[in-house]
Amino acid sequence: MNEPSRKPRVAVVFGGKSSEHAISCVTAGSVLAAIDRDTYDVVPIGIATDGRWVLESGDPERLRITGPDRLPQVDGDRATIALAPEATSTDLVVTEPSRPPHTLGEVDVVFPLLHGPWGEDGTIQGMFEMAGVRYVGAGVLASAVSMDKAYMKVVLAAAGLPVLPSTTVTARQWEQDQVGCRERAAGLGYPLFAKPARGGSSIGISKVHDDTELAAALEEAMRYDPKVLLEAYAEEAREVECGVLQALDGTPETSVPAEIRISGDHEFYDFAAKYLPEEHTELDVPALLPDAVTAQIRDLSVRAFEAVGGEGLARVDFFVLPGDRVVVNEINTMPGFTPTSMYPRMWAASGVDYPALVDRLVKLALQRDTGLR
Repeated sequence: MNEPSRKPRVAVVFGGKSSEHAISCVTAGSVLAAIDRDTYDVVPIGIATDGRWVLESGDPERLRITGPDRLPQVDGDRATIALAPEATSTDLVVTEPSRPPHTLGEVDVVFPLLHGPWGEDGTIQGMFEMAGVRYVGAGVLASAVSMDKAYMKVVLAAAGLPVLPSTTVTARQWEQDQVGCRERAAGLGYPLFAKPARGGSSIGISKVHDDTELAAALEEAMRYDPKVLLEAYAEEAREVECGVLQALDGTPETSVPAEIRISGDHEFYDFAAKYLPEEHTELDVPALLPDAVTAQIRDLSVRAFEAVGGEGLARVDFFVLPGDRVVVNEINTMPGFTPTSMYPRMWAASGVDYPALVDRLVKLALQRDTGLR
């Protein structure tokens, strides 16, 4: 920072081009409401669904889900904004009709609250690296590996972590060899799950009960990603999550685990169960698990975080199978921060409340250089 007396300027970036645009907006609303304005100068930056960067209002109330058909989105008609790398800093430049471009000054750290492709997958992290601006969360490689569930499983398995059997089906493979794809699916056994390989928030996921449902499930998943993960069903599994947060010295720490229990008509933890308040989802924070299982989950969380090269934060999701066998489901390098999200709930139950969580992440980013590390 060139001006020691001023507050660090934090650019909160949200929205984006992925199917999780609305959830990113909700996450940003929560962070904008919690970040300490006495400590940080906050600039809200929205990325519209067409990719335009705009200077957003930052009104948390405008970024709430108010119903199944009332999801928030970035206002793409607002003044455009860009990161402009200079010799010794990166500035925020605003452009709007009938006015010459003007700068908001140097940005010290970016808080990218983007979910899914073009935000959580290493693409925007690479842009920040090229611009030389610090940012919250995982770097390019960890973001890319963790976003792609197929490669994530390869990395976790290579590190000796337990994962469920799976296979991938691409749009090209399905078009050219449906028989082979069906054989690979059958090898996993039914029921199974079909998931967009690089998606999140349970968008595009289907439970496939038998071969007759496979084509429709692949079609639904391929609406969001031409690469689909087919994963074995974890029968009678308990869904448990654990938060990872680095201490200021870089040591990864874990939260108490939490369990998600789905009621009503949901066969799995789908979008409605996650984000719509009228749906029925029960959360146990902390999870009611034997001490040995809790210890194993916390240990595996750190190992998964380090296996992908995580930085800042992550949420690691698990299945606890009958007999207390634990397998890693996935790792999320930018977990949701919505009012109903598990990550902040788990840390609140572990003694780190929401404002302290946001502050820790910004401080971690401010002390970390870009480039090779």
